[in-house]
Amino acid sequence: MAVDALGSASRTKKVPPWNDPTIRGWVFQIVVVGLVGALAWFLVSNTLENLARQKIASGFSYLNREAGFEIGDTMIAYSPASTYARAMFVGLLNTLKVAVLGIALATILGTLLGVGRLSPNWLLSKLCEYYVEIFRNVPLLLWLFLIYKMISEAFPGPRQAINVLNSFFLSNRGLYFPVPLADPIHEWMGVGLIVGIVATYFMARWARRRQEATGQPFHTIYAGIGLVVGIPLLIWVAGGAPRGVSWPELKGFNFVGGTVIQPEFTALLVGLVLYTSAFVAEIVRSGILALNKGQSEAAAAIGLSRGQVMRLVLLPQAMRIIVPPMTSQYLNVTKNSSLAIAIGYPDLVASVNVTINQTGQAIENVLIIMAVYLTVSLSISAFMNWYNKRIALTER
Repeated sequence: MAVDALGSASRTKKVPPWNDPTIRGWVFQIVVVGLVGALAWFLVSNTLENLARQKIASGFSYLNREAGFEIGDTMIAYSPASTYARAMFVGLLNTLKVAVLGIALATILGTLLGVGRLSPNWLLSKLCEYYVEIFRNVPLLLWLFLIYKMISEAFPGPRQAINVLNSFFLSNRGLYFPVPLADPIHEWMGVGLIVGIVATYFMARWARRRQEATGQPFHTIYAGIGLVVGIPLLIWVAGGAPRGVSWPELKGFNFVGGTVIQPEFTALLVGLVLYTSAFVAEIVRSGILALNKGQSEAAAAIGLSRGQVMRLVLLPQAMRIIVPPMTSQYLNVTKNSSLAIAIGYPDLVASVNVTINQTGQAIENVLIIMAVYLTVSLSISAFMNWYNKRIALTER
């Protein structure tokens, strides 16, 4: 009894605060946060004081001033009379345009290359292997320079442009082609397109539940195409079916009218796709090789062709292995698009660079670039993490 009393007394004895691991952990964290905050305050205050001493303006009020410079490729209305904020937004849209198209095309090409490397056809397998080794072992910037130079030198000038059906003109200034004249109904057609995509998504979910319950398949692809194309088409017809078209015409030293795919955009997109697809191919190949060989043998035993085995059995299972490293490649496409400034494409970095030269406010502009790329990268990561959880195996 005496021993038990001593044991219980020792167990109930209070531990000094400096020996409590929980309290020490909180103290250390508070101290670290305080030191980081003090360092940040010192740097910011010192920077503001130095800027004031050198009579350099600070703050973000300059964003509402007139930009005064042209941007060659714009997705929205812009002129030199627009503000610096709008100029940066135009650059951001150009960056997102290249990133979205680059991610989609690199995924498709990389998947085909990764599957091709596993082909029993020796020639196809070796061609895919050489492609991967060549493109991923040369810096992207060099590929951009090479592709841009090839486009500039390979095609003729505007006066000798390659003419296709007197509507498409290909020269070293880009590809010019006709587009419909702007009409208010086009905005409603865009809304209809979004509605069609959302409706297709919910229809696909309904079709999957229906097939699981009844075993009857539903032609989701055809119905989806009908919704995505049909709704905007019906809106166009209901809006009077405007048929005005802007045609490109050669006037002076270049074409006017229509629209153009500029060589800088083409070089950047092609370079990003070719470079990134080499890494995607290796991710896809390794994901398929990580599967048990019995999966393909079992699929072949029930009479599936090689294409059906890959499409219906191997790739769906390999997605759980492929998605996490693929996220890094999607982030790389977005960040590598900043190399556009090297070949003159007006992305976000190029717009901000001109703004820095005109305003002299480098710190604020660099912070804007960092914040934008951080936001875009975190958004891509969040989406890919959501998709990864969605396709992950759940334990019962």
